[in-house]
Amino acid sequence: MIALYIIVAVVAYLLGSIPFGYLLVKIFRGQDIRSTGSGNIGATNVARSGAKGLGAATLLLDALKGTAAVALAGVLAHSKLNAAAAGQSAASPEMLTAVAALAAVVGHIFPVWLQFKGGKGVATALGVFVMLFPWAILVSLSVFILIVVTTRYVSLGSVLAAIVFPVASFFLGSKDWIALLPVCAVSLIIVIKHHENIRRLIAGTESRFGAAKPAAASSSSGEKTL
Repeated sequence: MIALYIIVAVVAYLLGSIPFGYLLVKIFRGQDIRSTGSGNIGATNVARSGAKGLGAATLLLDALKGTAAVALAGVLAHSKLNAAAAGQSAASPEMLTAVAALAAVVGHIFPVWLQFKGGKGVATALGVFVMLFPWAILVSLSVFILIVVTTRYVSLGSVLAAIVFPVASFFLGSKDWIALLPVCAVSLIIVIKHHENIRRLIAGTESRFGAAKPAAASSSSGEKTL
């Protein structure tokens, strides 16, 4: 049922596009987070702006909107709307939720409300895939935490966790390559969105999480992630 895939994709995109980081900072501090630090609307930049509580809230809400998108796709996959097409072109529940996962992350990265300039998608990806591949998420999260604790580079942890996730999903989750394609797409998008961080990591100029940054450089060399 092509119509159901379209409905799920659109709704998941709109859920993912809710810019919680931008909204929270605007509401509680009267500031535009895009004019602070790296200019990113994600949890890392919100926390770096001095609002650690809002940063934590952003991380949680960005993850939950991804979880909500996948949960809704799961409900629709087992609804009468999909059952009505059984034996004809009923949507695969696994594929439908995978499409929702991809659309939610794309929504976070390219939100229509902010001229398609959003975050890096890491928190939202965590939220969508904890529903689909919990064991694979555990592996990726372990890699992320290990890298961040040992190096204090959030960007490096995010990139390596994104690379590891599709492999872990294959061995610990689905063996269906078609259903895994959206997973690979999300990981690839996250890595590509970190291209500036990767360049700074190679050059040795990437900011470490928790390290003080010179005021003059804060607007140009801030770490953009999540």
